[in-house]
Amino acid sequence: MTRRADRLFQIAELLRGRRLTTAQQLADWLSVSPRTVYRDVRDLQLSGVPIEGEAGIGYRLNRNASLPPLTFTAEELAALATGARMLETWGGARFASGARSALAKIASAMPADKRTALDRLPVFAPSFHIDETFCAKVDAIHQAIDTRHIVSFDYRDRLGAHSQRRVWPLGLVYWGGRWTIGAWCELRDDFRTFDIARMGDITVHEQFPDMEGRRIADYMRIAEAPMR
Repeated sequence: MTRRADRLFQIAELLRGRRLTTAQQLADWLSVSPRTVYRDVRDLQLSGVPIEGEAGIGYRLNRNASLPPLTFTAEELAALATGARMLETWGGARFASGARSALAKIASAMPADKRTALDRLPVFAPSFHIDETFCAKVDAIHQAIDTRHIVSFDYRDRLGAHSQRRVWPLGLVYWGGRWTIGAWCELRDDFRTFDIARMGDITVHEQFPDMEGRRIADYMRIAEAPMR
């Protein structure tokens, strides 16, 4: 959903102040199909964005056109605020910073009554019991995933046995109070799932390649990747 929202914003910005731009041009710039562009443009028009033109000819958006403000229902605002508060507590500094910033931007665009309702939302995620060392590990893994860097750590499995692992971190998974990472493990030469709470100090190494068969999509297809 976030990627589509970003794409809709990009389409509006790409069309703003230009002469006619074809769906094929937009598709090439955004790495999507023309059919996706047609659907996105139609949805933007239905939401009130004054895009002119039509399929097969091209589109344009007046440079001075104002985009309709974001509107959220009470339930949507509650969901956004709850998610942001949980990330602030459980997500490490990077997620927490992003959550606070996003929520502040949303709140700034809301009417005063909705901002008040947001502030008074009776849902909390206390952070006093969260280990700062654990949050630092989440941050380190998050950064390594973004930059595709190998990480190593001492790992304690469910039986208490220790092993030294070097892995290619591919994705973070939150299980409600527990973070794990999906990774390609060099020791096992296979996908593995690791509980961050069982990981020792993390060392960051060189980058790993974007290799077919070792991507996050491949990991997700193997739902039974064992916890080690």
